[in-house]
Formats: sequence, C-alpha cells, structure tokens
Amino acid sequence: MKKVLVAGANGQIGKHLVRLLQESEQFEAKAMIRDKTQASFFENLGAGVAVADLEDEIDVLAALMDDVDAVVFAAGSGPHTGKDKTIMIDLDGAVKMMEAAKQKGVSRFALISSFDTRRGSWGSEEFRPYAACKFYADEWLRASGLEYTIIHPGRLTNDEGTGKVNAGEEVERDEVPREDVAKVIVETLNSPHLIKKEFQVTKGEAPVMEALKTV
Repeated sequence: MKKVLVAGANGQIGKHLVRLLQESEQFEAKAMIRDKTQASFFENLGAGVAVADLEDEIDVLAALMDDVDAVVFAAGSGPHTGKDKTIMIDLDGAVKMMEAAKQKGVSRFALISSFDTRRGSWGSEEFRPYAACKFYADEWLRASGLEYTIIHPGRLTNDEGTGKVNAGEEVERDEVPREDVAKVIVETLNSPHLIKKEFQVTKGEAPVMEALKTV
C-alpha cells in the first residue's frame, strides 16, 4: 500500500479523505494535525497521525515524510482568519510542504486549490488575498518539478457525496460536495495520466473514475 500524508486532515475535506484512503485497497493515510487532541478520530480509522503545524520550519515538515509516498495539501486558513493567516497557510504553508517533499524525494503531490485562480477571476476585494495566495501556490507547484496534480473544486458544500462529478480543464461554475472532492483526490492519486495536470470539478452525472478519464 502507498502511504499518503494529508496536510489539513482535520478539515472537512481532510476527514473525508482520510476515511476514504483507509477504506481503499491502494492507500493508507497519515493524518497531519496541529493538535494531538484531534488524533482520536483518525486513530479510530486506523490511520497514522503526525502532529505538526504548517508554520513550522521545512525540516520539521520534511521529517513527517520519511515513510510516505505522496502528499495531499488540503489545508486552508478558513473564512474567519485574517489575511496574515491566509498568507502563512494557503501560500507559505503550501510552498513549505512542496519544498519538504522535494527534500525527502516524495514526488507525488496533489494540491486542492480554488475553482479559478487565474488573474481576472479573483472577484471581490475581500476575496482577492485568498485568490492571490492560491494563484501563487499553484504557480510554485507547476514549477516545482514534482509530479503534481492541482484540483480546482467548485463551491464546496456539506451535502452527502453522490460519487458523480463533472471534471475538465474548464467546466461551468457550480457547487460540489466535499465528500466528492475527497473521492476525486483518491482517484487522482491512482491515475498516472493526471500527473502534471490540473482540472476543475463540480457536481455532475459521471462517476468519478469516468469523469477523470476525460481530463
């Protein structure tokens, strides 16, 4: 089995992702959390746990990767923090995880970005700092030399996943359940054709595996 380090494991996508990795026959999860009091959820799933903060130094983050085959960055500062935390987590935290992966020779790296990070699509003034951080994290990953995949989900909901999505280089803006995004991540890690690719994903009618074949 391949071991996957999930940064942002205690987030809403992260929890779904760790569960699905543990349920799969190809992967096992190592949940990266900031607080050891969060560990029981993941231990009950049989997942490994690593306690660290994305504001730690690169060497500290690299030490978490001794036994892993892939990294998923599903972390985010959240909607209730200031611009400073957005910079430190969504941009600097993401880049440090990329650099740590390179240091440890962990080449496979999946990044959960925003739906459309292209300049001109940053929206309101309030949203722009977040969009800018995602834009530059995406840019850094593209230039990193890692075997990356960048996933651009639509508006996230807590609806129960359907296992069906719409995925492509550019799709119509729509919502998508967090559980389905987690399913997309698992299938992405099992899909070599998605290395060095990025795509948008929303709710849809095609099973995840079939939808990703067209990317």
